[in-house]
Amino acid sequence: MFDGTRVAVVVPAFNEARLIGRTLGRVPAFVDQIVVVDDGSRDDTAERARSAHDPRVVVIEHATNRGVGAAIASGYRAAFDAGADVAVVMAGDAQMDPSDLPALLGPIVRGEADYAKGDRLSYPRASAQMPLTRFVGNHLLSALTRLATGLPVRDSQCGYTALSRRAEAHLATPALWPRYGYPNDLLGRAAAAGLRVRDVPVRPVYADEASGIGLRHALFVVPWVLARVVGRRGRALFSARPLEAPELRAIAPDERGR
Repeated sequence: MFDGTRVAVVVPAFNEARLIGRTLGRVPAFVDQIVVVDDGSRDDTAERARSAHDPRVVVIEHATNRGVGAAIASGYRAAFDAGADVAVVMAGDAQMDPSDLPALLGPIVRGEADYAKGDRLSYPRASAQMPLTRFVGNHLLSALTRLATGLPVRDSQCGYTALSRRAEAHLATPALWPRYGYPNDLLGRAAAAGLRVRDVPVRPVYADEASGIGLRHALFVVPWVLARVVGRRGRALFSARPLEAPELRAIAPDERGR
């Protein structure tokens, strides 16, 4: 446990047989449960996860690839059903530094936030540690996310996050956008539910992992998800407006023909 809080780590993984062992081996000892969600991998990701021989590890397998958002939703459901107070997402490609985990948990454990969001862009010398296209692209997508959600998030695309049990109950996580773009959808839902979101600077980690994120995601998928967020906000505002009564005017006696 972490300061009396039961913590689960959710690890979405797709074809991560090469790196899943490294990821699991670095999860801190204070974490109570590790939920690996093998999202229809074509390699032996699930077997490698089980071979870690860590009693904390639970492996869930999707029969087909449903997307990272769907994998995280499955992991959240398993973690909170098992009694977790907070669920942290750490990708299966070892891109998230476990030494940042206490700082990410801090705002939730102290009751200051419902959802803590990793912020690589505010980390010292982030521009030198991140690929230029990622650094610039994340700034642009984060600006669009701030406009769409109204939340002052710095790094909308960072997947290193911590979610409280209370927050998950308000987010309808099974209905999250199932593929890349889920962080933007989740932020939109968090804003609509009035949840407290906190940025936490985390280290950018880029090594020999292969990214499945391409230009199509940045140019089309995320803007489409954000358009849906804006549409939901608009419908919510419209439905919340009281109906205006027709204007009534006192009628003078002579206008009644009397």
